[in-house]
Amino acid sequence: MANPGTELAALDFGSLIGGPLTAVITAQAMAAQSTASFIKDVGFYQKGQTNPDGEEIGGTPIYVDFKYPKEISPYQPAIAKVDAVAATASTPAVPAVSAVPAVPAVYQVMQFSVPILTMLPIPFIKVDIITIDFNAKITSMETQTRSADLSVGVDLQVKQRWPGGSAKLNVSVAYKKSTSSGASVERTYSMAIHVQASQDEMPAGMEKLLGILEGAMISKPAA
Repeated sequence: MANPGTELAALDFGSLIGGPLTAVITAQAMAAQSTASFIKDVGFYQKGQTNPDGEEIGGTPIYVDFKYPKEISPYQPAIAKVDAVAATASTPAVPAVSAVPAVPAVYQVMQFSVPILTMLPIPFIKVDIITIDFNAKITSMETQTRSADLSVGVDLQVKQRWPGGSAKLNVSVAYKKSTSSGASVERTYSMAIHVQASQDEMPAGMEKLLGILEGAMISKPAA
């Protein structure tokens, strides 16, 4: 008969538990590498790239340019201007009214350049919780069967001779007994792994970098 304690002691729990943990650590490292590649590939020009003037721009941040109208001078509505006229001996004083035309607003097209990293969500994935559920079911069954066979054979022979007689009796007895036993063990193992991941807080260095890039936003008149 199987001993459940011995069966469980034979399992390699180091591999059963360490395997999923190693996989999670590897996935966390891959996520960090993906974040670094995202920042480098999306936020900065690659080594060897040049601007239209032929200057090396590798390693400099990528900007997104926007154009918008900026009001230089506000709109001034039309006004009526009254000029005082002095009266004379023959005519009374009649004010002279003149109109000052409206002055339209003056706009200038501005170009606003923003580092692209300040506009995109940067992935910082971390594993919060990992739960490993391992279930072992060991079913042991022992069977035993017995069978017995008893056979009796009787043969009676009678021979009659007068005035005397004779009789012959043959008896045979057979007894057979057999016993068989067996045992079966059924093993069922199951493992469930639950992993919970979330967006991690921005590292202090990345937060400082984004602060510098925000301060590097450029607003200038468009050419």
